[in-house]
Amino acid sequence: MFALLRCVTFRLRIIAAHPSAIAAQITLLAVVSFAVANQVFALTVITFKFDHKESISSLSLLSHYQSWEEKKELKKFFDEAKVNGCFLLYDLQAEKYIGYNLKRAKKPFLPASTFKILNSIIALETGVVKNENEIIKWDGMKRQFEVWNKDYSMKDAFAASTVWFYQEIARRIGHDKMQKFVNSAKYGNQNINGGIDQFWLTGDLRISAKEEIDFLVKFHKYKLPFSRKTINTVKEISINEKTDKYILRAKTGWAFEAKLGWWVGYIERDHGVYFFALNIDIAKDEDAAKRIPLTKSILRELRIIE
Repeated sequence: MFALLRCVTFRLRIIAAHPSAIAAQITLLAVVSFAVANQVFALTVITFKFDHKESISSLSLLSHYQSWEEKKELKKFFDEAKVNGCFLLYDLQAEKYIGYNLKRAKKPFLPASTFKILNSIIALETGVVKNENEIIKWDGMKRQFEVWNKDYSMKDAFAASTVWFYQEIARRIGHDKMQKFVNSAKYGNQNINGGIDQFWLTGDLRISAKEEIDFLVKFHKYKLPFSRKTINTVKEISINEKTDKYILRAKTGWAFEAKLGWWVGYIERDHGVYFFALNIDIAKDEDAAKRIPLTKSILRELRIIE
C-alpha cells in the first residue's frame, strides 16, 4: 500500500501596540495531502495559543474521495466498433471514476457540439434567445446536412445539433459576454480564440472527458453561475431518453476537421446519478454513428441502463 503525507505548518505571532496586550500566537497546521491506494484526503487543523493555553478552534476534515479504476475489459467494445477512444464514468454517490483509456480521458480536445449545452445556457441567460421555442429564421445557405436547411428553435436545434443556429446565437452573445460566462463556468481551458462562431469547432477551446464530467456535475447540481430557470430549460431540452427507470440527458459532438467525436451526458436513477463522457477518433464518417451505440453498450455492461 502506498501512502504519502505532507505537512506544512504556518505560525503568525500577533502583538498589539499596547505593552500590556496579550501576545497571541496562531498556528495553522495544514495536512496538504494524504493519499492511500487512490484515495485522497485533506485535513486542516487550526490551533490558537493564548498565554501558553492552547485550544483547538477549528477541525476540518475534507474527505475528497475520488477513486479511479481502469477497466481494461471495456476495450472489447472499442475493438468491436473498430474505433480508438476513451470512456469515463463518474458515480456521483460513490465519488468513483471508472473507464477505459483513462490517460486519454484527461487529454483535452475540441468540444465541438458538446459546447451547445453551455452555449444554450448563455443564450437564454443573456436573453439573445427568449426561450427554447423562439424561432430563428434559416439564412438560406445550404449546409452539410439537409436537415439543417430550415428554420429552427433552440429545442429542435439542440436535438438536431444544428451548427448554424448555435453560430448565430454565439454572434448575438458576442465575444466579451461569451468570454465572461465561459470563464465563470470554468469550462475547459476557457480559451475562445479562433472566432466567435468557430472557437468550439475549429478554434482554441479545449476540454477533456474528465472536464466534461466536471461541467455536467455542476450543471446537474445547479452549481453553475446561472439562474435555476435557465438551467431547468436546458436540462429539459437535453433529455435524450426517458423511461420509467431512468432519465438520460446527453449531447453529441463532432469536430469535423479534428476528426473527433463525442457523446457526453448523465443518467438519473432512483438510486443514483451517473455521468459519462466518450470520445473517439473518427477515421471515416461512418464512425460518427458509433458514438451512441458504443456508449450505450458500455453503460449496459456496467448496469447503468437496461
